Amino acid sequence: MPSFDVVCEPDMIEVKNALEQSNKEISTRFDFKGSDARIEQKGEELMLFGDDDFKLRQVKDVLLNKLAKRSVDVRFLKDGKLEKISGDKLKQIIEVQKGINTELAKKIVRIIKDSKIKVQASIQGDAVRVTGGKRDDLQEVMAMLRKDVEEAPLGFNNFRD
Repeated sequence: MPSFDVVCEPDMIEVKNALEQSNKEISTRFDFKGSDARIEQKGEELMLFGDDDFKLRQVKDVLLNKLAKRSVDVRFLKDGKLEKISGDKLKQIIEVQKGINTELAKKIVRIIKDSKIKVQASIQGDAVRVTGGKRDDLQEVMAMLRKDVEEAPLGFNNFRD
């Protein structure tokens, strides 16, 4: 039976490269001279530091631009709340999302079942496995999901004939 998995995984190597490029640009920009503006990565979290709210937003803009240039979808990022560190200095944690949450997985399964295409969808952990009798049906499901699901950047892997 042909099958594939619907996943939501960013390319973490590209995220790290964008982070390093962002830090390099921040260190050379004139408007950040003498400030403690930087970005750090700890596992699946990116920590943005800035001297004030304006500089923190500038750091985030630099990061988003570098991610876009490296073809990393910004929908993978989930903003955390702003925290005061000391004085006026601010810190914001941005979580890099991996995997499909259960609500989105249920929505994907419902979209596939409502389409009346002869395939089966099942939730398996943080992915959705789609199996069907014909390869063309699976490709039709892929195209439909790309069009209908906008809240997360979906990827398709483990395509098997």
